[in-house]
Amino acid sequence: MNKVAAEIIAGIIPQKMARNRWRGILRFGLWNAIKLKWHLHKDVSTPDIHLAVCAIAKNEGAYFKEWIEWHKSVGVDKFYIYDNDSTDATREILEPYVRMGVVEYVYFPGFKKQLAAYDDCLEKHRTNTRWIAFIDLDEFIVPIKDKSIPEFLSRFESFPAVEINWLIYGSGGEKTHKPGSMMQRFKYHSKPDHILNRHVKSIVNPRRVFSMIGCHEVARISGKAADSHGHRITRNFREREPQQDVIRINHYAVRSLEEFREKQLKGRAAGRTRWIDMDYFNRFDLNDIKE
Repeated sequence: MNKVAAEIIAGIIPQKMARNRWRGILRFGLWNAIKLKWHLHKDVSTPDIHLAVCAIAKNEGAYFKEWIEWHKSVGVDKFYIYDNDSTDATREILEPYVRMGVVEYVYFPGFKKQLAAYDDCLEKHRTNTRWIAFIDLDEFIVPIKDKSIPEFLSRFESFPAVEINWLIYGSGGEKTHKPGSMMQRFKYHSKPDHILNRHVKSIVNPRRVFSMIGCHEVARISGKAADSHGHRITRNFREREPQQDVIRINHYAVRSLEEFREKQLKGRAAGRTRWIDMDYFNRFDLNDIKE
């Protein structure tokens, strides 16, 4: 269905959670949804990959090693990387991981391609991957009460998706791009209950979802998504208090001022405009607590 028509039809649904789900289903297409449900009902194959991460990236070459190595250390088996017109030798930087079978690289040019990349990932990996986390290169999934992400996910086998809250890290007053990893360089973060930390990212069972709704939520085939405490979600993430005591996503939204300037030049992978203005930096440069 045309995306504009999907927005109009979904817009008449009063309840936000139901509206968002139907927005995703209508964008996916009702006939496509019916065919997918029938196909998945018959497919009883066992996934080859337990946990993967899907991300779209543009000129993030300097950050890949830390990001991949961190997520490998907490249980990620595979990375589906969509390269959105990078000019910083991203392909060459990822080549060792491609040869190792850790990264699947996809060149994915164009403007406003984040959701298209996510949809492509779901279509390709519905049956060969048990869980897929949809995050960005400035986001690190950090288990708090478990040794690994798979250990955390073992309690969510009956759910189609799990939503995990942000903890936003600011620049710490850093003006320039200094040597070292992000997790070493940026130690100041927001207050845990800050309203921006209500944002979530999702880890999904691709056999039980149609498509992503924006970059945060998923349109489910069946069942309700869970929060990180294992409760079924009945309210939109903007209406819920953040949870960071079991698992969280460290969101290094701005990094240093110099790195944010570089981010401005790259533009957005999603959204209505390419430009990221300084208001974003001012809102996300949160340095209330030193880790």
